[in-house]
Amino acid sequence: MGIFSNTQRINIPMLLRVLGWLLIIEAMFMVVPLITCLLYKESDYLVFLCTAGVTLLSGLLMTCCIRPRHTSMAKREGFLLTALVWVVFSLFGMLPFMFCSTPLDISDAFFETMSGFSTTGATVYPSVDILSHGINMWRCLTQWLGGMGIILFTLAVLPMLNHSGGMQMFNAEVTGITHEKLRPRISQTAKSLWMIYFVLTVIICFLLWLGPMDFFDSLCHALSTMSTGGFSTRNNSIAYWDSNYIKIVVTVFMFLGGVNFALIFRAWHGDFKSLTRNDTFMAYVKIVFLAYIFFVIAIFANGEAHTVVDVTIDPLFQIITTISSTGLTASNFEKWGPFVISITFILMFFGACAGSTSGGAKIDRLLFLLKNTNNELYRSVHPNAIRSVRINGNIISPDIVEKVIAFLCIYVMIISVGGIVLTAFGIPIIDAFFNSFSCVSNIGLGIDSQSTGGFAMLPDAGKWILSFLMLTGRLEIFTVLIIFTPAFWSK
Repeated sequence: MGIFSNTQRINIPMLLRVLGWLLIIEAMFMVVPLITCLLYKESDYLVFLCTAGVTLLSGLLMTCCIRPRHTSMAKREGFLLTALVWVVFSLFGMLPFMFCSTPLDISDAFFETMSGFSTTGATVYPSVDILSHGINMWRCLTQWLGGMGIILFTLAVLPMLNHSGGMQMFNAEVTGITHEKLRPRISQTAKSLWMIYFVLTVIICFLLWLGPMDFFDSLCHALSTMSTGGFSTRNNSIAYWDSNYIKIVVTVFMFLGGVNFALIFRAWHGDFKSLTRNDTFMAYVKIVFLAYIFFVIAIFANGEAHTVVDVTIDPLFQIITTISSTGLTASNFEKWGPFVISITFILMFFGACAGSTSGGAKIDRLLFLLKNTNNELYRSVHPNAIRSVRINGNIISPDIVEKVIAFLCIYVMIISVGGIVLTAFGIPIIDAFFNSFSCVSNIGLGIDSQSTGGFAMLPDAGKWILSFLMLTGRLEIFTVLIIFTPAFWSK
């Protein structure tokens, strides 16, 4: 009874009303695949018409019929709303998958939708070539919306949330250790980030269209590339077109997708020095370069260096698609040897920069870990020495360092627990742990039985577990796990 009375302090009516606004926005996005179906004269237009209507009606009812006594939302509402939004969006977003011409059951549909919104890119479809243009568009659109963030988009189009817990929601959703406001108001920051995201998407769509892709494929791959999601309209992904031009364009924009968008914002406004002064961005470049050297050595050692492309474009593409957690494929990199695969695991674990659309633990936390470890080793020899972790020339407080260390420990624990739970459902141990690792890191790659047919062969319980892991990884653990702690619900 005590817990129940404490939960009443959370502004539930305001949470539901904001969810209503968000559902209206989701219904608007469903119009895009609806129009796509009409253009290609596909019967799935009825599915999107009905699901958009249901989503819109639900949003209008929640917005118009719920009248909260006050509109303010504190930190707890921010965490709860952020986690709820991604689940509710997936529940409504899975409806087209359930009733389209290639229907999925509820477990597969929720998995596919959560994989899209979390930009994981894992799929249960054995073949995406047979899907309607509307369904493929919706798959890629969910990734694009989830890449920069559902909450962030809402803050951009609903400035009223600037005074209703906007900063709490911004901190709960945007990846990173600390969050920087680019503009005085959080809604202005959201608009700036989304504008850059949109413009970059338009640019890559145009560049891909200049190559062998038609406009539909160009748009879909622009959406999944900029969001570092990895859904493709073809079973063979980028390899389908066998085009070095497409590989180069996609590689460049996957790399940009792995950069902190706050840095892109500054470079966009002429401050290019902010890139070279940023420790994380420079580490990102160095890691890519070092991995490229190792990949090339391995390619030569395994006798796979047949052309210039084999030692230039292909390894760079594979490195960037992995470290940015995009997961698009253009070549069979497994033939490059086990050393390359082991480096791939490391790239998958840490991912790219915080504040980007990539998954993984983030390079920022790797720097914290390495610098703090170096300080501890130094203090082992000089116990009286006082040394601090410095990032970008600034001294980082011990509280933030401790939080980073805790995050990395919990990150590994979640991967391990997820893998152990999956083995309880009869999934082979290697598959179980790799799939858990892949979903927490939001990269979506599968192995063995899952590598060619997606994740369709997993039991339903395994799909729900992996869906939870994808959500946890996208919201960087704390936002989700904190809801399950007694402290969250107490006064």
